[in-house]
Amino acid sequence: MSFETVLASERVYEGRILNLRVDQIRTPQGVEALREIVENGGAVAVVAVDDQQRVVLVKQYRHAIRAVVTEIPAGKLDGDEDPLEGVQRELREETGFRAGRWKSLGRIYPSPAWSTEYIYLYLATDLIPGPTAMDADETIELVMLPLAEAIDLVRSGAITDAKTVAALFLAHVALNS
Repeated sequence: MSFETVLASERVYEGRILNLRVDQIRTPQGVEALREIVENGGAVAVVAVDDQQRVVLVKQYRHAIRAVVTEIPAGKLDGDEDPLEGVQRELREETGFRAGRWKSLGRIYPSPAWSTEYIYLYLATDLIPGPTAMDADETIELVMLPLAEAIDLVRSGAITDAKTVAALFLAHVALNS
């Protein structure tokens, strides 16, 4: 497969969690077009499962879609932070839990057509409760459901967050193989 050729590239916005770049490209067929690219340094997300096979979910308001979303704990990587350290930090900050065992579930690109963001997915077990340390601008409600019930919520369309959908199914496979 042929690739597009970048003719020009301009960063038009630099922000705290993302940058926006506009590339002028030429397709293999010779057509020139613009590509708007959101640059993001990556993120981590975790399916945390307790000894009763309940998954720890968080409910929080997401301003971009003006809705409360049920999802797995997640957050951005800080600079060149190791993904495992980042996911351990996020689980602790958002839920208070620490985990005795960690397993990588892989890495996904949630929107590769317009974003460089990738998300490292993990499974955490042997949970130990503790205090949360949420960011000042976060309001999070914890929800604990049996993993099978969380997957049913995906199937019914009640959980639609892409990283959560992917990670729940990957965790289900990992725990049942």
